[in-house]
Amino acid sequence: MAISAKQVMELRKKSGAGIMDAKKALVASDGDMDKAMDFLREKGIAKAAKKSDRIAAEGLTDIKVEGNTAAIVELNSETDFVAASDPFKDALKSIASLLVEKKPADVEAALALETANGTLNDDLIATTQKTGEKVSLRRFTLVEKADGDSFGAYLHQGGRIAALVVLEGADETTAKDVAMHVAAVNPEFMTREDVPAERLEHEKKIFTEETLNEGKPEKIVGKIVEGRLNKFLAQITLADQAFVKDSDQTVAEYVASKGGKLKSFIRYEVGEGIEKKETNLAQEISEQLNK
Repeated sequence: MAISAKQVMELRKKSGAGIMDAKKALVASDGDMDKAMDFLREKGIAKAAKKSDRIAAEGLTDIKVEGNTAAIVELNSETDFVAASDPFKDALKSIASLLVEKKPADVEAALALETANGTLNDDLIATTQKTGEKVSLRRFTLVEKADGDSFGAYLHQGGRIAALVVLEGADETTAKDVAMHVAAVNPEFMTREDVPAERLEHEKKIFTEETLNEGKPEKIVGKIVEGRLNKFLAQITLADQAFVKDSDQTVAEYVASKGGKLKSFIRYEVGEGIEKKETNLAQEISEQLNK
């Protein structure tokens, strides 16, 4: 089947592979993006399995903690210039406080909340008028903790990244250390038990094919695959990751040493999940495909 430049661009962005390698993988997979990604990984070509789809929208995140309730929120603007302005920052702080106080169910309910000027939506319109750019509430999460739990809140790069952690026991300092780790390392799951069985089976299959293609003796393939799977789990699960402030212990071990236990975490990064246009890259790929 014919492979488009757009498909090649998307696979190249996901995998880090070269243009022609990406095209070859798509041809071999009949244009199926997931199968093409697996093809590259099995051949040892893919440099990364993560999607590079972050930081397309501008804005900031914030965290507000009040008693046993915390809110983590993302507010968007069109440019980073406006995100750095006082009207934008003031709006973000007010929204975070309002969310903790009123505890709305979702963004729609939040926008309908009453404020001194009408509703929160009216406030955002007023901020838009002040800044000259559209200002919008993208998302938020409310988190509740028990009396014996500890909140850890951390903002990185002035609010480009926010991490909110709840520990059972321990203290706020420990919880903040873990939040800093979450912001820096970006784990996908809390523990390896939280990783879906389908994901594990899929990764095991990929590692098996990769190991066989490396020419390893079949009798030791199982052990090699098990080792690679454990290493993979240690990379994506918070509990098993090497703690950023002391790589000699895992995050779970660090928390346990402080008398606590991991309970939950949330990480926001401004603009994650929103695609950017990359016209120059598309042009480059089109030229390569036509050679």
